[in-house]
Amino acid sequence: MTVEELLEKYAAGVLNFSGVDLPEANLSGVKLSGVNLSDANLSIVNLSGANLSEANLSNAKLNVARLSGANLCSAILNNASLNVANLIRADLGRAQLRGASLIRAELIRADLSRADLSEADLTGADLREATLRQTNLRHANLSETVLRGASLTGANLEMANLNASDLSRSDLSGANLRETELRQANLSHANLSGADLSGANLRWADLSGANLRWADLSGAKLSGADLIGADLSNANLTNTSLVHANLTQAKLIRAEWIGADLTGATLTGAKLYATSRFGLKTEGMICEWVDLSPNGDRSIVQNFHSAESRDFFNETPPTIRIIVDAALEHEANFAIAGAYYQIAQEYRGLKQPPSIESGRRRTVFTFHVDSDEALLSTAYLVILPFLDAASIQKNISTMVEMINSEVVAKQDLKSPQIIEQLNILLEQARGQATTIKQMKKNIEVAAKLNFCKAPTQIILTNSSAHTLIVYDHPNFGKRFINRSALNASTYDDISNESIKYDILPSLNMVIDFVKGFHYISHGT
Repeated sequence: MTVEELLEKYAAGVLNFSGVDLPEANLSGVKLSGVNLSDANLSIVNLSGANLSEANLSNAKLNVARLSGANLCSAILNNASLNVANLIRADLGRAQLRGASLIRAELIRADLSRADLSEADLTGADLREATLRQTNLRHANLSETVLRGASLTGANLEMANLNASDLSRSDLSGANLRETELRQANLSHANLSGADLSGANLRWADLSGANLRWADLSGAKLSGADLIGADLSNANLTNTSLVHANLTQAKLIRAEWIGADLTGATLTGAKLYATSRFGLKTEGMICEWVDLSPNGDRSIVQNFHSAESRDFFNETPPTIRIIVDAALEHEANFAIAGAYYQIAQEYRGLKQPPSIESGRRRTVFTFHVDSDEALLSTAYLVILPFLDAASIQKNISTMVEMINSEVVAKQDLKSPQIIEQLNILLEQARGQATTIKQMKKNIEVAAKLNFCKAPTQIILTNSSAHTLIVYDHPNFGKRFINRSALNASTYDDISNESIKYDILPSLNMVIDFVKGFHYISHGT
């Protein structure tokens, strides 16, 4: 069949040209929308500027074909061969290309939005500045492809092969890259914000200057990766392998990375405000200084000498434990949950409800805090639902006074800023406690319960794993013959007795506890 015959029949309403053999034919600019060219031989054909929208080209041979500027919107090209084809600026929006072969094809500035390229082979293809928004590339082979400056927002690249591909300055925000192969890929200055890279293989990849804010990199392999200056703020790096990775001046503000392996990694100049420093593997890590300022502007810098960085990155989470000498009942559980919800509304430091361990004799409430210096002020507030609150708050105030006096007398602590911060936070907590007691009714409800009138013990643990018993009720742990028969007034009497005692830890214990805080120094 000749080109003229095909066009004549198409004009007469014939659409089925399955298996037609037209190699090297000139069909540039023709309109063949909806045509059936499945299994056709169209190798080296000129279809530049042609309209093939909704055409069926499944299993067709289009090797070395010229399709620049062609309209292939919603076309079916499943299992088609388009090796070395010229598809520059072609419109392949919503096209079906499942299992298609596009080896070394030219797709510069082509539009592949919402197209289905699952299991397609695009090895060595040129997709510079192409549009692949919400495109399905699951299990596709994109090794050594050029995707520089391409838009892949919301694309599905799950388990795709992108080894040694060039994705520099591309937009992959919100993309699905779960378990994707990205070994030695160039992702420098790429936008990967909110992308799912869990379990991805990024060994030796270049991610310098990349935007990885809120990205999920849990379980990803980043050994040897270049992350210099990358933004990993709020990223999930749980159990991520960063062995020998270069994180120099990377932004890790509020990143979650418990279980991350940083063996041999470089973290000099990393921005680590509100980032946990426990549960990490840090053997052989290189880190001369870190930036702990909230905005990453180097206004707060921690310098390290010799093995200090190892201690800095091996802290324990600062915690507050309230141990109540009574079993938790349903009514008390409900009331305390409401009380802590209302405290959290006034006090932003209480970001999560406490974990609760309830036994037959005792109940333990554990609170995690962001920093050592927030331990005393947070304890001042979280004890509010309990009858022992007044005694415990008095102890906390007295301990801060002890610390202030010791610093004035001996200048004994490493950093005066930590004392200033302790005073500021405690003063704020006092004001917030007054507001909460006046405004929040759930606190009153909880305080009337027998459970909240039981003897308590409050223990703080700092990031160096040092503990401090802030308060220990004199009747804590003492079992009465008929404790269950005790009425509210009896508990009140027991608690009121305790206020007569000055049950305080020693000055040395308090100072040693504060010395265990991870200090920060100001500077540039």
